[in-house]
Amino acid sequence: MSDQHTHQSFETRAIHAGNTADPLTGAVVPPIYQVSTYKQDGVGGLRGGYEYSRSANPTRTALEENLAALEGGRRGLAFASGLAAEDCLLRTLLVPGDHVVIPNDAYGGTFRLFAKVVERWGVDFSVANTSDVESVRGAINDRTKLIWVETPSNPLLGITDIEAVAGVARQAGVKLVVDNTFASPYLQQPLGLGADVVVHSLTKYMGGHSDVVGGALVTADAELGEELAYHQNAMGAVAGPFDSWIVLRGIKTLAVRMDRHSENAGKIVEMLTQHPKVIQVLYPGLPEHPGHEVAAKQMRSFGGMVSFRVEGGEAAAVEVCNRAKLFTLGESLGGVESLIEHPGRMTHASVAGSALEVPADLVRLSVGIENVDDLLADLREALG
Repeated sequence: MSDQHTHQSFETRAIHAGNTADPLTGAVVPPIYQVSTYKQDGVGGLRGGYEYSRSANPTRTALEENLAALEGGRRGLAFASGLAAEDCLLRTLLVPGDHVVIPNDAYGGTFRLFAKVVERWGVDFSVANTSDVESVRGAINDRTKLIWVETPSNPLLGITDIEAVAGVARQAGVKLVVDNTFASPYLQQPLGLGADVVVHSLTKYMGGHSDVVGGALVTADAELGEELAYHQNAMGAVAGPFDSWIVLRGIKTLAVRMDRHSENAGKIVEMLTQHPKVIQVLYPGLPEHPGHEVAAKQMRSFGGMVSFRVEGGEAAAVEVCNRAKLFTLGESLGGVESLIEHPGRMTHASVAGSALEVPADLVRLSVGIENVDDLLADLREALG
C-alpha cells in the first residue's frame, strides 16, 4: 500500500487509491488501456515497466494498487475470476505431497478445485470446523502448508476467529488464507488480524453490480507478493483492462453499498426469525449465532448475506425460491439487486455427499440495496 494512503479512511482510499489522474489529459478516472503490447524505446527500454498486457497493464495496475490499499497489504493482484486467483495461489505455495486444511463450510467451487483438480495433482486436504480452533489444530499434520478459511462462510454464515486461527498457523509454521468475499475489506481486514493472504471474488461485492467476473489476491508479505506475481504472469489468467476498470468503478461505492446491504439484511433477519415457516435463520448479527461475539469483534457490521431453513424440507425451500419475484432466482451474490437461491441444487451441488454438504431445506439470500419494505413484502409472499 502506498504511504500516501496509509493514514486515510477506508472511504477515501476506495475512491483515490490507484486512481491517479491521467498525466496526459488530467482525466480523473484512469483510462481503459485496451492494448496488448507497448512500444519500447530501444530493446529493453520499457515505458513504466510495460511490455505486454498479460504481464502488466496500467488499468489493472490501478486496480491492484487499490486492492492492496483497501486490505492493508503490500501487493494486490487481479485475476480473471476468483477461482483463477485461488488456482494461482495454490500452485504458487504447494507441491505434490503437501496438505491443506479446508473448512467444513465453503463455496462449492473452492471445494471442487481442491477435490477434483488439486487432489489429482498430489495435494490432499482435511476438513475442519474452522469456527473451532481446536478442530483446526487437530487437522494439521507434518505435511500441512495452508489453512484455508471463509468467514463469514458460504452458505451457512459460519464465523472463524481469524486472529486465533492465525496464531495456530504461526505456531505450526503454515500460512493462513482467508476468503474475504462475503465481508469485503470494508467490513473485515484479515491481514491486520494475522492472515497471510486474502482471496476475493471481485465478481461479488467489490464489483457490486453483477456485470463483471474477477478475482484477487492480496498479501502483506512483499516477497510472497513477488512469487504470486511471477506465477500470475506465468499462468496468465489475468483480469482484462475493461474488467479491471469496471471493478475499480464499483469499489468507489463499496462503503455506502455495504452499509445499506447490512442495514437491509438486519431488517430481513428480524422478519424471518418471527416467521412461522422459518425454522432457523443463519446470520452472524443474531445474538444467538455461535459466532456473534467473534463477528462483532472482527467485523464492522454483519453484511448482506442471510441463509434460512424452512419447514417442509427441500421441496418447500425450492418453492420459496421459485415464488420470489423481486428477489431474483440466480447464483452469485453481492450485487445491488437482491438474489435468492437453493444452495443444495445450485451453488453447492458440487459438495453433495461430502463433509461440506448443505441442508436440503436451506435458502440463501444476497440482500440488495432496494427499498427494504419491498424486499420484506416479496419474502413474505414467497414464504406463503
